[in-house]
Parts: sequence; structure tokens; C-alpha cells
Amino acid sequence: MDVEAVRTFVTVAETGQFQAAADELGISQQAVSKRIATLEKHLEVTLLVRTSRGSRTSLDGQVFLPHAKKVLTTLEQAEQAVRPGSRPLRVDVLNRRIAPAQAVYRFYRSHPEMSLDVVTLSEENAAQATRAVLDGTVDASFRALPAGQAPAGISAERLLDAPLELLVGPSHPLADAPWARPADLAGHRIWIPGIRPGTEWAAFYQALSEAFGLSIDALGPNFGDEALMDALADSASLATLVGGGDRYVWPQTHDLRRIPLREPAPVYTHVLLSRTGDQHPVLTALREHLRTSRPRTPDDVWAPDWTDR
Repeated sequence: MDVEAVRTFVTVAETGQFQAAADELGISQQAVSKRIATLEKHLEVTLLVRTSRGSRTSLDGQVFLPHAKKVLTTLEQAEQAVRPGSRPLRVDVLNRRIAPAQAVYRFYRSHPEMSLDVVTLSEENAAQATRAVLDGTVDASFRALPAGQAPAGISAERLLDAPLELLVGPSHPLADAPWARPADLAGHRIWIPGIRPGTEWAAFYQALSEAFGLSIDALGPNFGDEALMDALADSASLATLVGGGDRYVWPQTHDLRRIPLREPAPVYTHVLLSRTGDQHPVLTALREHLRTSRPRTPDDVWAPDWTDR
């Protein structure tokens, strides 16, 4: 069924004149007559009866009119729902504890009028998250996408670098160090449960291990962040790596220590992926917020060679 023909019928029914409907719709009276004839042929009924005073709805037209109005209202609502800015921006932050989630939260705190829908595609790797952006499952995603691997239709901008910190318990040899070099971690066991083969974070930690001769493993079951904090507090040898902007909470009695890494400072590079040409106003505002508010990273940084520099 031709939507414009339905719209024309409703306009004629409300104005009572073909010419008045033509004027309102910005088309010729001949076009109005043609649309009505096409609609009546499609429905196999007469909708309008011409009179000396103009036109009136037939009995079938009177039955059809309220349904036609509902159709037009529904279409208008559907169009409005997908216009840029009419629905929340759907953003994948991977994990609600890490830097992208905290950056998006700060953006929302400074722009509470912006409508956001934050999700975590924690089971997807960079390629799968990119596909979700292309498919429209999400509008944007933060990923460590290798340089030059953004497919056609995807815009990728490195907007958030998360410097790594060492997290240890109070009995660890480095617990009282004000900062440490990545090379200082050689010989210490660094446990990061939950690393999954084939993900960009697995590739990152592999590159970090090779660059500085570190022992990073994900051995054993992953019982969650709380269990990791418990293990660190009870160990004099175990350590893990967290992002400088990551948000973790542990009991005060754990007395865990966050130790910055320098000379060089390893950074995890988060790239914001979005569909090329996406004009969603919240996406534009988020991108600008990240550009202007991201914290300054040290001049001497390390990132894998495959990251987008």
C-alpha cells in the first residue's frame, strides 16, 4: 500500500476538497485524484464520493479513515524514533570497571541531558565488536583495534590511552615502591585471570610480555575481581596489572597498593569505533569530550607496534 496515497486520502477526508488537499500536500489536484484512484483500486472499494460541494467519505471510507490515521501516526513515530538524537546512543565499553566505562560516565556526569545506553560486549573480540557496530547492534565501541584494520564503513579514532599500574598486596617486594619500570617486573608472577585467546587484550599482554621479559599468565579458574583481590592480599609474590583509570574496590584490611609504571609507561590504547558518517549528536559530543578531556600521558610510553598511533 502506498503510504503517500493513504496520507492523501486522510487529507482529502479532513479538508473535504481535492484542491484543498492538493494545496496542503503541495501537489497538483490531478496527482491527488490519481493517488486516490490507485488506493481505491488496491482496496477494491470506493473511499470518497464527489459531491457538488466537494467530496465526502463513503461508508467504506469512514471505516478505513481511523485505521489510516493510526498508520500515519505509527509511521511518524517510527521515523522520529530513528532520527539522530531521538534515541539513546548505545555504547559498548567492554567492561564497566575499566577506563572507557569511567570516561563515558564522566561524560554523562558533565552532560546529564544526553541520552546514553551503556552495554558490555565482554565476550566479543575487536573484530566481532566492529561487526556489531556495522550491523547497528551498537553505535560505538571502545577497542584496541590494530592499525589499519578498521573495515570499510567504520571510523576509528584513538581517543583514550590507559596507563598500566601494578597492583600488589602489602607483602609484595614492590609494595612500597613509588613507581616501577616494566623491566623491574621480570621474575615476578603477574596473574591476569580471564585472558581469552583471540582477543585484542590477549595480544596486548603477549606483546607486553615479549617486550619486557615478563611472566603474565591467566592460569586457573577466574572467580572474579573479588577473588583476585583476596589472592593479592594474601600473597607475597602475586601481582596483577590494572589500568590507571580502572575502578576496583577492596576491603580496607587488604591494603592493596597501586604502583604506576614508568620508563616507559605501558598504555592500553582504546580506539572509539563508530559507523562512518554517523551524525548522532551524542556521539559527536562524546567524541569531542574525549578529545578535550583525556588525561595527559607521559611522553615516554610503550604500546604494541600494531596499535593505531
